[in-house]
Amino acid sequence: MKFRSRRLEEPEINLIPFIDVLLVVLIFLMLSTTYSRYSELQINLPTADAERLKERPGEILVTVSAEGRYAVNRNPLDGRSIELLSAALQQAAGAAASTAVVVVSADALTPHQSVINVLDAARRAGLPRLTFATQLPGDAAAR
Repeated sequence: MKFRSRRLEEPEINLIPFIDVLLVVLIFLMLSTTYSRYSELQINLPTADAERLKERPGEILVTVSAEGRYAVNRNPLDGRSIELLSAALQQAAGAAASTAVVVVSADALTPHQSVINVLDAARRAGLPRLTFATQLPGDAAAR
């Protein structure tokens, strides 16, 4: 009996599934990687050349010092807590809370968290209208 000899076929390497897996891993890494280079971010803050408005009766002036201390309508507060600031804002607003405008006047060196605390205290006090005080570029030397 003579059997047919089988031809030896060379094994074939299929690269398509391997490439598919690599592309999925590459896409996953691209989407999950954060590109954080905040320390290299260069920004220039704008200056405002708008006309100065006269004081309105519904304004509540909140001053924030470079050390993070607060004053509401030129009355300094004893503490730095949000609750104390919120209570002072409610007292300053009185019955005109819906029409009162909170004017935040912060020093250039004020920590960002101190300004955010003013915004949070105004929200807690029910004062939705906020604005920030600026100065003209030449006014810094006039102080």
